Amino acid sequence: MANQDEAVSTVAPPVWRVLEEEHLQHCKVFDVHKATMESPLTGEPHPFYRIESPPWVNIVALTEAEELVLIRQFRHGSRVVTLEIPGGLVDPGETPEFAGGRELLEETGYRAGRLESLGSLNPNPALFANRVHMQVALDCVQEQEIQNTSTEHTMVELLPLAELPAVLREGGIDHALVVAALYAFDLWRREQAL
Repeated sequence: MANQDEAVSTVAPPVWRVLEEEHLQHCKVFDVHKATMESPLTGEPHPFYRIESPPWVNIVALTEAEELVLIRQFRHGSRVVTLEIPGGLVDPGETPEFAGGRELLEETGYRAGRLESLGSLNPNPALFANRVHMQVALDCVQEQEIQNTSTEHTMVELLPLAELPAVLREGGIDHALVVAALYAFDLWRREQAL
């Protein structure tokens, strides 16, 4: 065990070298790749898998009455109905801002009066190469019916912003990227109050 008085190392871990890459599968919204990587410590090759996807966008949408515009939908990974913020893929040629407004309107029928960036994150650097862009949509107004497709069925649920902490504590929202966007939104609101 290291002496507690010793300084923490500030040297970055060495970077692994790509020896070979192979495209394994195209899966509509992502591609799976296998890379053989050389260990910088031993020189030995090891296989790793990577998921490549277009950028994503998540939208924290708020009405003038301080209600979050949320959606309930069935998720095939967990095979349960979840409570989330609207979101989706950034289509080719779109900006994250445009995609955020489009996804909000399609999934909820609400249009944003104003959109602002909350930043972006890597969804999981162990597996993903893309970014999830987080947007805040303010002064949202219901303008049209939800535009569900044959593979996506959403229902809108309005949640008073004051009730969000209790919903999070109770596990009512447990999608990690949604919680991250809500945290970014909370930081943004605190900065706006300064």
